[in-house]
Formats: sequence, structure tokens, C-alpha cells
Amino acid sequence: MTTTNATPAAETLDPNRWAALAVLLTGAFLAPLDFFIVNVAMPSITTGLHASAADVQLVISGYAVVYAVFLITGGRLGDIFGRKSTFLAGLAGFALASALCGLAWSPLSLILARLLQALAAAAMAPQALASVHALFPARERGRALSIYGVVLGLSSVIGQLLGGALVGADIDGLGWRLIFLINLPVSIAAFLAAIPLVRQTHGRHRPRLDIGGVVLSCAALIAFVLPLVEGRERGWPWWSVALLLTTPVFVELFRRHELRLARSGGDPLVAIDVFRAPGLLRGLAAIMMLYAIATFFLVFSIYLQTALDFSAFQAGLTILPFTAGFLLGSTFSPALGRWLGTAAPSLGYVLSAIGSAATALLTARFPVGTMPPWALMVPALGFIGLGMGMSIPTMVRVIVERVEPHRAGLVGGIVNSTLQVSAAVGIAVLGGLFFTALGTRTDPAAVTSAFSMTLLAIAACHVGGAFLAAGLGQRRPVYMQAR
Repeated sequence: MTTTNATPAAETLDPNRWAALAVLLTGAFLAPLDFFIVNVAMPSITTGLHASAADVQLVISGYAVVYAVFLITGGRLGDIFGRKSTFLAGLAGFALASALCGLAWSPLSLILARLLQALAAAAMAPQALASVHALFPARERGRALSIYGVVLGLSSVIGQLLGGALVGADIDGLGWRLIFLINLPVSIAAFLAAIPLVRQTHGRHRPRLDIGGVVLSCAALIAFVLPLVEGRERGWPWWSVALLLTTPVFVELFRRHELRLARSGGDPLVAIDVFRAPGLLRGLAAIMMLYAIATFFLVFSIYLQTALDFSAFQAGLTILPFTAGFLLGSTFSPALGRWLGTAAPSLGYVLSAIGSAATALLTARFPVGTMPPWALMVPALGFIGLGMGMSIPTMVRVIVERVEPHRAGLVGGIVNSTLQVSAAVGIAVLGGLFFTALGTRTDPAAVTSAFSMTLLAIAACHVGGAFLAAGLGQRRPVYMQAR
């Protein structure tokens, strides 16, 4: 097995590198896909397993919390044990966990299988972005990063489409179980393809695993995300508020530990000085606003299936205008980045905000229980997708390019973790807004009103993201500045 480190491999013209990237992107695609695919299957899971609302919430939020918490650690494991080896181990674990999810016999068994699935996903997903800088020469990295961003965004869209199609197909009476079992052939094919195609790469040196950093970072993320995800559902018990208040304490303990370890010549999990890169913190804040869109997929599915009485399959198909807009936006995002320069990321946020607000107004304006005219809904949903298609690949690229190539894996893990925390927090806060507005009612009028209110909140988040993203567009990457 050939082992390479980041710098020499990047300069080697490998004709198979695009095939290797495609295989690695399978992991980057499957991990968020399995977060979003569950949304459209929620009613079927509730019925099939006689699950409570709290059980189904844990199926979604448990995955989100564990995946977000261990993403940075997963990236570091790739640096230590090799990105190919970590990817293969994560992919195998993901396939096993998906099988357990598909065979679940009770709500508890499904929740536990989802936690295992999230752990495996956190190991395999970061390896693609870290490998971009190890496998590609500088002149091709921008294109590879854009493709990575497109794949990341498509996972949410395809999750809705595929989830609706599989639940609606109900092959052999499997119903919702198919959304997990479909991972098996994909994972097996990717595993077999990775063996000959993917190089074994490491960082510049093999660091030791920072156990203290792992523990403290996990504690900080759990203290922040878990109360937001579970607090509202459980009536904000005292422990949820207390845990949330400890977040700054854990963050400060983590920061001090990492700085102390770096001064002593150790290998910190996160090099704190990476956050000094110009615009990095503002870019991560903008990313946090961007994934408020995760709530859209959840509440849109509930609106379609509850207020309009759509089937899961029909609900999945309704996302097609969003998909078309996303593909159009992601296709032209590199050209728009060159044309608009630093304004490019903000435009995507503005378009998605306009689309979200228009969808909210349309659903509130037309009679309850009826779909607004497609002639109006298609452009509104298309605008949301167009904005997201522009923003996601652009933001991923401009953030990663703000640091040196050997830190791309670390920043990639931070970006992925930020996206996942944003999705979890967005569903907790904005989803909480939806369910609070809904109260104990489940009639179409109440669902429609709560849906419209939530979309206006999403639009407000994207307006805030537009201000944060302003000025972060096209710039000369750090690895080009050094030449």
C-alpha cells in the first residue's frame, strides 16, 4: 500500500484522482443524506414502530448530536491512521449500522442503531475534504472544493426525494426500512471501489490523538446542542438549562487545554491559531445561518403530509423545483464567484431568503388545505434552491481556502461540524418555533400558519447570513499566495 503525505501527493499528476474523489464523496454524501432522509419518513416510522413523538425526535436529533460532536475527531483519526483506512472503517461501520436501523424492532433499537450510524458517519465523512488537498495539485483544488460543496448540498435535496420515493414504493412491505437498507449496496460498492482507487494519505506528520481535547470538545458540543434539541420536547427541565449554561465553561477549558498542549509541543485536536485566519470566524458564523434550511425540509414535509394530505411519495416529488434551482445555482456558482467577486456568497443568501418569504406568503394567502398554484410555488421553491446551490459550494470553498493546505482537513472538519451543529440547532430552535406555534392542534389551518411563520424565520436567518457573508467571496487562496 502506497502512503503519501499532503504536499508531495498534491503535486503528483494522478489520472485516477477524480475517480478517487468520487469514491470518497460517497461518504461525504451518505452522512448528511441519512440526517435528512428521515424527515419524510417520520409518519411511517411513528406508525410502524408505535413510536412516540419524543422517540422520533431522538431518531433525528440523536444522529445529529453524535455526528456533530465527533466530526472533528473523525478528521483527526484520518490524519493518524490514514484517510483511506479511516474511510473504509467508517464506511463498513455505516453499512452495519444502516442494516441494524433497517431491522429495528422497537423505537429504542432504532435510536441506538442511529447513534452507531452517526459515529461511523463522523469517521468517513471528513476524509473526502482532507483528501482534496492531498490528491490534487493547486490549480485543480478550487474545482474539487466546489464539487465537494455541491455534493454536500445535494445530499439534503436527494434525502427528501429518495425518502419519499422509497417509503411510497413500499417494496415487499418494507416501507420506511428501505431508507436505511438502501445504504447497503451503495456502501458495499464504494468500499470495493475504494480499495484500488483511493491512496493512503496522512497529514505532514502522524499526530497523537488529543484525548483531553476530544473529551472537552465533545462536552462543549453536547452541552450546547443536546439541551436545544431535547429541551423543548421535554418541557425545558432544569438539567437542560443547567447544561446549556455550562457551554462557555467547557469552551474555555477546551481553548486553554489546546493552547497549553501546543506550547508543550503536543498535537492539539484543534490548532486554536487557525481561527486567526482573516474572515474565518465570520465565514463559520455565516455557515451557521445557512443551514437553518434544514428546518425547511422537516416542516415542509409535515405541512405537505398533514395540512395537504400528501403521501410520502408526493411530498418527496414536491421538492423537485428546489432541486432544479439548486442544480442551476451550483452549476453557475464558480462563474458567478469570478463575476461578482466578494459579493457572490451574499447573493445566494438573499435569493434563498426571497424564496422562503415568498413560499410563506403563498401558503398563508391561499385557502387552507389546498396547494397554492404551481405557477407561483415552483418559482418560490426554485429561488430557495437557487440560493442554496450558490451559497453552499461557495462558502465551503472560500472558508477552506483561507488556510494553508496542511490545515484543510482540520478546517474541513470544523466546517462540517458547524453545518451539522447548525442543522441540529436550527431544527431545535426553528422547529421549536413551529411546534410551539402549532401547540396541541393538528388541523390544516394550524399547521399552515405554523409553517408560514417558520419560513419567515428561516428567511430572517438567511438575511443575517447575507450580511455575515458579505466580502468573503473570490480571493486568492492561501496556497496560491504562498507561491
